[in-house]
Amino acid sequence: GLTDNQNRLLYLIDLHTTKATDREGSDRWIRKQALSVLVYEGVISGVFDYDYAPQSSLIENRRVWVNKSQEGQSDIEFLREDDLINALLVSSKSYKPVVMYQVSDKGQTLLQNMSRREKEAVNLFAHKPESRELLKASWDGECYWLESSSGYKKRSTTTDTEDVSYVSSAYIPQCLRYGGRPTLSNAHRAHESARAGIDNIRDNDLDEIITLNSVSVIVAEYIPFGCNQIVQLNSNIGSTERVQGGYISNFIDSDSGGTALELSPELTSVEVLDYTETNHINFEAEIRFREDPGVVQVETFGVSLNAEGTCFYGMQVEAVMNRIKDNISLDHLSRMLVDAQEDSSSIVDSVISQYQRDLLDLVFIGDAANRNKFNLIIANEITPHLTAGEYMDKGEYENEFKQVIGDTRAAYDITEQDSLIFGSQGLLLCGPSARNYEPLLCAYLQYVTLDLFLQHFFSRVWILSDDLKASYQIVAAIEYDRLALGKSRSRLSSLSNEIISLEQVLGYLEEALHMMSVPPEPPEQEGRSLYKRLELSALKDQLKRRVKDVKKNLTGSQQQLDLLRERVETESQNNTASLSTELEKNTKQLCALQAANGDTTRTLKTLQTIFAGMIAFDILDRITGDWTVVDATWMSEFVDSVIKKYVLLWFALSILFWAIAAYFVNRRTFLRNWKSRGITSMDITLNRKIDVSKLVDFVAEKEKTMEECRFEQNRQLVKVTYTDPAPAEWGGAAPLVTLEYDDKNGILQSVIIQYNRRDARKDSVLSAHELKQKLMHEFASKELFVEEVDDYANFALAIDRRKRLVIQPTRPLIPQKAGKAD
Repeated sequence: GLTDNQNRLLYLIDLHTTKATDREGSDRWIRKQALSVLVYEGVISGVFDYDYAPQSSLIENRRVWVNKSQEGQSDIEFLREDDLINALLVSSKSYKPVVMYQVSDKGQTLLQNMSRREKEAVNLFAHKPESRELLKASWDGECYWLESSSGYKKRSTTTDTEDVSYVSSAYIPQCLRYGGRPTLSNAHRAHESARAGIDNIRDNDLDEIITLNSVSVIVAEYIPFGCNQIVQLNSNIGSTERVQGGYISNFIDSDSGGTALELSPELTSVEVLDYTETNHINFEAEIRFREDPGVVQVETFGVSLNAEGTCFYGMQVEAVMNRIKDNISLDHLSRMLVDAQEDSSSIVDSVISQYQRDLLDLVFIGDAANRNKFNLIIANEITPHLTAGEYMDKGEYENEFKQVIGDTRAAYDITEQDSLIFGSQGLLLCGPSARNYEPLLCAYLQYVTLDLFLQHFFSRVWILSDDLKASYQIVAAIEYDRLALGKSRSRLSSLSNEIISLEQVLGYLEEALHMMSVPPEPPEQEGRSLYKRLELSALKDQLKRRVKDVKKNLTGSQQQLDLLRERVETESQNNTASLSTELEKNTKQLCALQAANGDTTRTLKTLQTIFAGMIAFDILDRITGDWTVVDATWMSEFVDSVIKKYVLLWFALSILFWAIAAYFVNRRTFLRNWKSRGITSMDITLNRKIDVSKLVDFVAEKEKTMEECRFEQNRQLVKVTYTDPAPAEWGGAAPLVTLEYDDKNGILQSVIIQYNRRDARKDSVLSAHELKQKLMHEFASKELFVEEVDDYANFALAIDRRKRLVIQPTRPLIPQKAGKAD
């Protein structure tokens, strides 16, 4: 039968999975990482009797430390072996495998006989408090949350790593040393950890299955290096100066000509041990970071950086908690390794060049601070001492090893006393002769760290290929989207820069493989046995073939980029041709208007001639003509006594009346022309998504004066002009509004407003800003604009998607406070 833990685990999986009842239905599976989060929540709730330890996991292209139960994972594998659950393997966007689980028919049958007490124990933490709403794990880019369908949320502490007190000394294998003083020991400070004995581990019942004596740890990684980078590195640390080393920080001084600088006291102290100008540098680095109250960490690294790119960060464990030198628990060691991985990144990022940091950010998609490394653990003795086969028991021993070296792959007996255990994230060598093999182990680290980096590099090349494919879809939208051309050119620039940088990284990889040499096979039997298990020659040959293979992929990406550039240029030329056609059309219209203006001018000249004749004839009529009004009795006396008596009097009166009439006519014309010149004109470019049906209804409410349509292959352009029927709302003058939109793609491209401010009331005249604000408010009230969604958000470059996440290193080296002193 199953254990209580296995029964509860099976029921937990059943809560989150279902099987389709017919072909039209769908199955529901639970992801491995989400299940790991739920199991962790069950452990801290006391439902599962498991231990847990931090493990580096890749979640949506980001490397995160997650508290994971290896015993829980072992029980999941047991359930799979018994066909109680099914497993599904799919691929993620980052080209990493994603495992999912579902309860099988056999498992469903077993659950029917499961006691109510066991189910209720799981229901207490798997559901929202005091309800039956199932809690599901969701990732927000920074941490996991447990959410219910009603909106209840609770933050999971699965990404909160735990600290233990420890004391370490710098450790650099002798095969990496080239003279200089030996590393200093902190053994005299071991009592500080034992005296404190404080940690913040939430599980108070850790099961210690395996312990190690006299432990040395090397955390290793590959960083693109070269001879010139080593020269610059020696200069940065001050290796060539009279007084070498000092404190280091990656803070950028923006006022190097100033007097003083204020920095956080959380710095790293560096002491140079030995160096060569172009090949390597070895130094001690003491971390001085603030820890949780009561936690004591004396953390000193021995750092060895080499021109081929391998970086070694070594620590000799003097004490962990109250264990001095010996009897070191793997549970405590796993938490110490988290600090070693994080702090080693802070150290090396402070001394390498900005160029190298940029290359790391490119390969790790902006998450270089959390890049994973390879652990090498060397111990003089392991307790209990068993054979390799007994360690690989698929049970408690193997689960213990997984906490520090990842998923175990193989174990070998090098001698009767020396054991070698391979893991996905580390290597463990235990025995009295373990330190005699340091040259072979360091050579193995060179190749395995380059292999680890190459895996990320290969994934990055495929992600680049996806970005190129997405770019083609944006280029296809250039014909109808005015923003697409600018986006395409911006992406071309970014992608070109990425390919150039990736080609440089590839050059460093090829150079590193050329510089790395396979050491000769040792003469003694024990050394030959280890040499055989490490398979260094085969590993180097594999890396050479893989580098050659990824070079083909990168060359293909370069060719895709060239093709994409040609497509963008073609679409740009098509746009230019379209604009030229429009310009030619407008020019023809202007020519037609010019011809019409010429006809109008000639007509006006003819009218001027006619009007001149009319005036001349009227003048003659005034001099020689006769009027019927003078025959009237009341007028005859006035004509005889005044007009006929005084010469030219009537002519003067006629001219006076002419002048008065001309004044009023010209005044009226001037006022109309003056008002017509008081136009406020605005052209607003929007390019926003709209609901076309609502826009049509909106225009129907207005006094539409003109509508033009132009049909093209991928768009239907409509230009409509209307006058607002309520001039009072616009200060007494209704504006003339022209909307230009794409009816097929639902894009409002531009709005033109013409507003006669001289027709409006003086106390109610609207400014240009008020006109725009009022019109936009009117659009919003009619809900013309749809929700602002970036049409190209799904096509964003990988590095841009990473920048959207708020990534904050757990223990940053960059000081938070900086500035000049007065």
